Amino acid sequence: MALKVFDLVCANEHSFEGWFSSENDFETQMEKAQLSCPLCGSDDVRRTPSAARLNFGAQPERQQAMLPTPQQMQQAFVRIAREIAANTEDVGERFAEEARRIHYEEVPARGIRGTTTREEAAALEDEGINVMPFPFGELVKEPLQ
Repeated sequence: MALKVFDLVCANEHSFEGWFSSENDFETQMEKAQLSCPLCGSDDVRRTPSAARLNFGAQPERQQAMLPTPQQMQQAFVRIAREIAANTEDVGERFAEEARRIHYEEVPARGIRGTTTREEAAALEDEGINVMPFPFGELVKEPLQ
């Protein structure tokens, strides 16, 4: 059975592929809102134009080995997100407060994750507290495809 592979993008501009048994299968899933972004869980998904795949013969093995495919990069991203989630404490909306407490040695140092506004993250950076935004979304809840 041949599958249709479509390039998709969510409202947060995360690109991913969808594999469907037919164009009709894709349309049906879109109409029923059954498609969602594997990175953030958004169900606001649209199909994007994709270039035809042209095979001009085998590429040198070295070149192929050096460049990961988009799917390999996405899988690595998901694995990293799960590793971070497994080894950090989710402090939720208390992130900025807890990051300051750790920075100023009011509590023992530990890895934390949570949510904060861009303004609060900028304020933390101004205080010398390094933060890194990371879009966890549904990454740690769904199986890796």
